[in-house]
Amino acid sequence: MARKAATPFIALLSDLGTEDTYVGVMKAVILGICPGARIVDLCHDIAPQDIQQAAFLLHTAWGYCPEGTVHVIVVDPGVGSERRLVAAEARGHYFVAPDNGVLTYVLASSREHTAFCLERSDLFLPEVSQTFHGRDILAPVAAHLALGLPVDELGSEVTGSLVRLPISRPVLDESGLVAHVVHVDRFGNLVTDLTEADLATWRGEVGADRFVIKVGDSLIEEIRTAYAGASPGEVLALFGSSGRLEIALNLGSAAACLGVGTGAVVMIESRG
Repeated sequence: MARKAATPFIALLSDLGTEDTYVGVMKAVILGICPGARIVDLCHDIAPQDIQQAAFLLHTAWGYCPEGTVHVIVVDPGVGSERRLVAAEARGHYFVAPDNGVLTYVLASSREHTAFCLERSDLFLPEVSQTFHGRDILAPVAAHLALGLPVDELGSEVTGSLVRLPISRPVLDESGLVAHVVHVDRFGNLVTDLTEADLATWRGEVGADRFVIKVGDSLIEEIRTAYAGASPGEVLALFGSSGRLEIALNLGSAAACLGVGTGAVVMIESRG
């Protein structure tokens, strides 16, 4: 079924960095096919081959793009192998990506989605390398989608489930509520899997009027509303722009100060 094409909008997320020409060439390919495309760079500094980080950062960003956006995700350690390349439609957005788990959070937040294999070689560049499918397959396919090509004309519908990674969630144990660091941003803030709703539910269930947050060697007894709510060099906790609990250091890196990173445990214990 044809879809109504608005101003073509394409969002890019990759581990390609900006020191080489990879991202620029992908944009050139897109604009060669869809000259009117508006391209936004969500992030190109994903750690090399870090599918989990890519999935999480995509989750924090894609909902801010307009409906009809074509998202191109190029974090593809399996490039050249038998892994599938797919285009998925979810909540009015389109995602062109390797089927390796980068769409985990998108799929988890979408009750209904469809996905199709990228099989139309006439939509690819004439010569396809085995090391840069982002340029030769994903970028041109995204450009055609942005022009209004129906997603179901890209190839056969995906059978079975798309690859999903485990999604980190806070858990209860005998000591309290256990959260986990799922991302360390460029400021050294430790972003956890704990939402405000999770904390409120736990506090209501255990009657925790007061609580303490333990991470590394630090104890934090309150949640601030902004980074500047603490003194320079002070470790603090707050709910950041992703809606998740963060451990931060005002004017510094909490990750470096505390010596912890992704996967670290953040314990919340009741104090009555």
